Amino acid sequence: MRNASTVKVYVIAEAGVNHNGQRELAFALVDQAAAAGADAVKFQTFDATRLASRQAPKAAYQKQSTDAAESQFEMLRKLELPRAWHAELQAHARSRGIEFLSTAFDKDSLEFLCALDMPLFKVPSGELVNAPLLWQFARTGKPLIVSTGMATLSEVEQGLAVIAHALNASAEPAGMDEVWQGWSRSAWRDSLHGRVTLLHCTSQYPTPPQEVNLHAMDRLASAFGLPVGYSDHTEGTLIPVAAVARGACVIEKHFTLDRNLPGPDHKASLEPGELAQMLRDIRALQQALGDGAKAPQPSELDTRRAARQQVIAARDVRAGETFARADLSTARCGRGLPASALWDLVGRSAARAYASGDVIEP
Repeated sequence: MRNASTVKVYVIAEAGVNHNGQRELAFALVDQAAAAGADAVKFQTFDATRLASRQAPKAAYQKQSTDAAESQFEMLRKLELPRAWHAELQAHARSRGIEFLSTAFDKDSLEFLCALDMPLFKVPSGELVNAPLLWQFARTGKPLIVSTGMATLSEVEQGLAVIAHALNASAEPAGMDEVWQGWSRSAWRDSLHGRVTLLHCTSQYPTPPQEVNLHAMDRLASAFGLPVGYSDHTEGTLIPVAAVARGACVIEKHFTLDRNLPGPDHKASLEPGELAQMLRDIRALQQALGDGAKAPQPSELDTRRAARQQVIAARDVRAGETFARADLSTARCGRGLPASALWDLVGRSAARAYASGDVIEP
């Protein structure tokens, strides 16, 4: 994987649906993301009638954190981000020095978001295998951050093949055979570079540590040669910071103003102070990772002089006397020949007389 310190890690504070349908809460989330130092704050844009049927069941974690009797559709309908808020939230975010992002879950929502001229689109894990929508995402021409929760490696490859088709073909494919034909062209595969970042992810809220599998980041990077980041749903901040240490170039993390608020995602989200701490840890870690070159650091130079030993006379030596091994030792002197030169002096003549403890001069 790439050296994580070469590019600033892009941190997305995922507000998601934690606005609970309340305008003031949505704006407060933007403020907290900015105060924490995130690069972007991200919401979700969808039409509940298009996203879920009225009979669609909830996921188990959603049943635990919301009314188990209501359908997924009923839950989603209460969590829609009104379109009228989008431009205002974007303007507010930019005034606070961060970018506004939102993820679309249907074609109409994607077309609506295109009008906002966001810098990139995030493809949610559930839509990785939604080939028609994924094709539309790629067709926008915007850089894509593609989440891979729940996916097999072959499903990730299929998604990338769909994106490559959208970037290179003139029209939607007639079928997957056409997509795979395009994927066989190296030029089409190469077109993903600079346009697609993959996010490793486990789509469980919260994710237990034993199901994080950060090593899968390496597998994604080696399989496709694309930048890899991490979308985190664990409790706390340890895992996203560890992901940066492993080379993640993008981190996405849910946050909320209060984990006790009602809604499906609050309990698996960071509170503002935790989000800010995560950002501090990530920025400090990137500095600590350095550039990988093994060389003395500027602050070490004085210690280097003070801590290293040089060659000294172990006993009195007359001028012209041949140095024996027993005549030489080492000590910290701050000047003189390095300790590694001791062996080369054995058998040579002393240029002058040395008292025991004197520094042997070059």
